[in-house]
Amino acid sequence: MSAEPAPPRARRPRRTAADRVRTALAELHAHHGKVLTHTEKAWASITFAGTRHCLALLFAGEEAVEVGEAFVAELPEHEFAIPGQLVADAGVVEVEHRLTPEPRLVVRCELLLLEEG
Repeated sequence: MSAEPAPPRARRPRRTAADRVRTALAELHAHHGKVLTHTEKAWASITFAGTRHCLALLFAGEEAVEVGEAFVAELPEHEFAIPGQLVADAGVVEVEHRLTPEPRLVVRCELLLLEEG
C-alpha cells in the first residue's frame, strides 16, 4: 500500500457566457453552421448588466443552407436556456446568400444577454 497522494485532478476550464452562447446557437442550427467571428461587448442600463454578442455564422452546402434559412426564421423567437443568463434580445442583422461555386449562407446575428439575479 502506497502513502503517495493521488495526483491532482485536472480542472476543466470554466465555461464563459460566450461559450454558452455558441453552444446554444449550435444546438439551434443542429451544428450545421460554423462560427466565423464572435465579439462580446459589455452592456448596462440603470437596472441591468450584461453583454451583447455579435456573431457571423457560415452555412456551407445545400443541406447546411436549408438549416441556416430555418435558423434565420427561428432565432428571434427562440427560447434560450443559458444558465445564469437571460437572452433579452436575439435577432438577425444581415444575411448573405451565394449559390456559386457552392451554396453558402452567412448569417450575422446579435444577442443581448442579461445577468440573472
